[in-house]
Amino acid sequence: MAGLDDLMTVRAQEYAQVYDGLLEAAGRLEVLRRLEPGGSVDAHATAAMHAVAFAATVLQPRVPGAAPHGFRHDAERLLELAATWREAAFDVGAFAPPRPTLRLVGGGGDLPPVTAAEPPAGA
Repeated sequence: MAGLDDLMTVRAQEYAQVYDGLLEAAGRLEVLRRLEPGGSVDAHATAAMHAVAFAATVLQPRVPGAAPHGFRHDAERLLELAATWREAAFDVGAFAPPRPTLRLVGGGGDLPPVTAAEPPAGA
């Protein structure tokens, strides 16, 4: 039984170290994201911060005696925030830049403007 107890002790210690590292990373990303000029926040650092906070929230129950992490959102909301900020960071989804308007020019009459079609999936 000593081997199993040792394994459980090592596991608990490793979870605690990872948990503490995640909390530290989330704190550093919180500072980093606010270093943008003009008072705006960096979308890449914000997406990473929410993802790291989600990871810490997932691990917290596995860390014996861990203090509450202090994030103001639950795991589900943190995951939603990470996804939303990822879209902002990479200009996808609702944050994609507008598609250019194309005008067909021909020999006769005015043609209405045409918006570029979405590229095929995987293109």
